[in-house]
Amino acid sequence: MSFARLGEPLPGGLLDDGERLTSEELKELQLTRLQATLQHAYENVEPYRKKFDDAGVKPGDCRSLEDLARFPFTTKADLRDSYPYGMFAVPMSDVRRIHASSGTTGRPTVVGYTENDLSMWADVVARSIRAAGGRPGHKVHISYGYGLFTGGLGAHGGAERAGCTVIPASGGMTARQVQLIQDFKPEIIMVTPSYMLTLLDEFERQGVDPRSSSLEVGIFGAEPWTEEMRREIEERMDIHAVDIYGLSEVIGPGVAQECVDTKDGLHVWEDHFYPEIVDPLTHDALPDGESGELVFTSLTKEALPVIRYHTRDLTRLLPGTARPAFRRIEKITGRCDDMIILRGVNVFPTQIEEIVLRTPGVAPHFRIELRRRGRMDHMTVLVEAEPSAGPSLREAAALAVAQGVKDGVGVSVEVTVVDHDTLERSLGKLRRVKDMRAQ
Repeated sequence: MSFARLGEPLPGGLLDDGERLTSEELKELQLTRLQATLQHAYENVEPYRKKFDDAGVKPGDCRSLEDLARFPFTTKADLRDSYPYGMFAVPMSDVRRIHASSGTTGRPTVVGYTENDLSMWADVVARSIRAAGGRPGHKVHISYGYGLFTGGLGAHGGAERAGCTVIPASGGMTARQVQLIQDFKPEIIMVTPSYMLTLLDEFERQGVDPRSSSLEVGIFGAEPWTEEMRREIEERMDIHAVDIYGLSEVIGPGVAQECVDTKDGLHVWEDHFYPEIVDPLTHDALPDGESGELVFTSLTKEALPVIRYHTRDLTRLLPGTARPAFRRIEKITGRCDDMIILRGVNVFPTQIEEIVLRTPGVAPHFRIELRRRGRMDHMTVLVEAEPSAGPSLREAAALAVAQGVKDGVGVSVEVTVVDHDTLERSLGKLRRVKDMRAQ
């Protein structure tokens, strides 16, 4: 790869004040900010005041970081029940922007930002871009959707704060996006990993070698993705592929970032977001190194503080490497609510993705369909063939995927290899599972 600065440690002059903290300084700052956040939430958000009172705790009971475990959790249901503004901790006159989730499974969750919130958000996304290898003057092609979704505008503000030139392409119009990349020659792209695969297919459909593009790094987020997908993208595009993490309820993209020089998990920006891992069933706090559900408490948010927010993402906390003071989370490849229980076996879409990506003769596009056959649940995996795959290779690929799922996941599934370019392509967040069991 020609981008010499990528893969090298970030020069000290580009580290911000938070990145220069020692572990002890970080803990002192976290406690001060945590105590202020708990007080702010208790005084200004009626649902939090009721939760704290019901749990028999007051903000003053938090005298150490460990005391946070005494406080109640926040869930997506709490935000939906308070729709639209019941969880806001500031007057609407202080709110400068509103974002919201898609609301496809009920009321959307609404998030507000003060001027200080927007500035902090830009800071953490800028920090993330620098950790990914971005530098002032680089052009950033943003293919996250703009609008109420936090991806587009969150990446946009951070890229500008980092001193980069923004190309706000948004999602869709895939052929035009490929043309813009060829014409504008960005060094960085920020996009969902599934849509990056769609762009790669479009490059090849147009007869353009993706490896010849100006892109040097892709910052991918908004959905789980695997190491196999990283290898697929890096090999086909000749770029560094790194992970960014966030969710709208906590801030948006920029909660954690993978550093390009290590690619060993995402450093959580713990001066703004305090992470915990809890048992998904009992909700008991787990020690660092154990796998469970990721929970966040915001430390500097004004409009919508969140206390012990259930992300539903499964991972574990590890010591920091490229940013030693900040702990890392492993790449998130599953969510509590993405898990499929098939005949008593837990199945995650990312497990299927790993198998598809290593199978010859098929493209990296698949869909899982769930149906009820008699009393039993049945899973069919639809996988696209590569354009050149003939009948014998398709048959072998179907058998290989089915055997891979049987051996690796422990459940029998039906696999159908369909014609190339017949499955739905991602224009943002891709839904891999079609559940028809209730039909």
